[in-house]
Amino acid sequence: MKALVLAGGSGTRLRPFSYSMPKQLIPIANRPVLEYVLGNILDLGVTEVGVIVGDRAQEIQQALGDGSRLGARLTYIRQEAPLGLAHTVAIARDFLGDDDFVMYLGDNMLPDGIAGIAEEFAAHRPAAHVVVYKVPDPRAFGVAELGPGGEVLRLVEKPERPRSDLALMGVYFFTAAIHEAVRSIRPSARGELEITDAVQWLVSTGADVRAGQYQGYWKDTGNVEDLLDCNQHVLESLRPALHGEIDGASVLAGPVVVEEGARVVRSRIEGPVIIGAGTVVEDSHIGPHTSIGRACTVTGSRLEYSIALDGASVTGVQGLRSSVIGRSASVGTSGQSTDRYRLVVGDHTRVEVAA
Repeated sequence: MKALVLAGGSGTRLRPFSYSMPKQLIPIANRPVLEYVLGNILDLGVTEVGVIVGDRAQEIQQALGDGSRLGARLTYIRQEAPLGLAHTVAIARDFLGDDDFVMYLGDNMLPDGIAGIAEEFAAHRPAAHVVVYKVPDPRAFGVAELGPGGEVLRLVEKPERPRSDLALMGVYFFTAAIHEAVRSIRPSARGELEITDAVQWLVSTGADVRAGQYQGYWKDTGNVEDLLDCNQHVLESLRPALHGEIDGASVLAGPVVVEEGARVVRSRIEGPVIIGAGTVVEDSHIGPHTSIGRACTVTGSRLEYSIALDGASVTGVQGLRSSVIGRSASVGTSGQSTDRYRLVVGDHTRVEVAA
């Protein structure tokens, strides 16, 4: 089996961060989303991975390299324009050959892994096996209608009146039968080759198409709220590790990771919290479910349920909560602030809050 990871999306819902970095590289607990995706794929024993890239190809290649650091062999495949998920299968044809493969959207976080679904696919080996998830409002998704045995009867993309609450969640297992389906469909009204149309073509021609309902945690990290929720969920399983320097006047409670070269001075850290390499936390209170990236500075401040990306600095702000501070961004005050703030600050931006 091979894998096809889609990492070409522009991430409009994650602006301002996606202006300056691909959304698939946004960190969750100080690791890029794409590393979690590749980790789930490697857990299946799959090491040959094609990565679909677009305009941000160079940044993704710099972050992942050839994949050897993670134990994978990566092949980068350029999609010149966003022409649909089925189009990515078409342009990856030479890489995929006639092998079975898993297709995985590169901004999907599934911390519980996909091994169970992969086992279902291997046991029955249908032409296609889609992964679905119960959602309260399926109108924004591709929707699957299933028969009593889990067979797919019909797929509809973003229906006005859904006949099912089972949304396609961006993970698909395919045999080589999908290639004929992709060749047989035409672009949709929005000008894209839809993977739902390709899978529906298989259903309509009598192929065996099945669905597996995912029971674990799932987030499409497409907006700030979901990013923070996912960060909180991942930090819940944090294992303590203290490799940096903690002075005698500091207090650590709960699971805390202090990476090498980081320093905690006269501060209180309430886990789960991760503090990145080279970061300095001084005279501050870091509350739970917070991840602070590498080479950050936090001075005379309090923040919780937040994410600070590499190089960020926070000075004199006592009430940051549910905030995301971009790379090399700076948040400060003209005095000592005790108000509560929820901020979303883009990369390389300076914000001064009222004292």
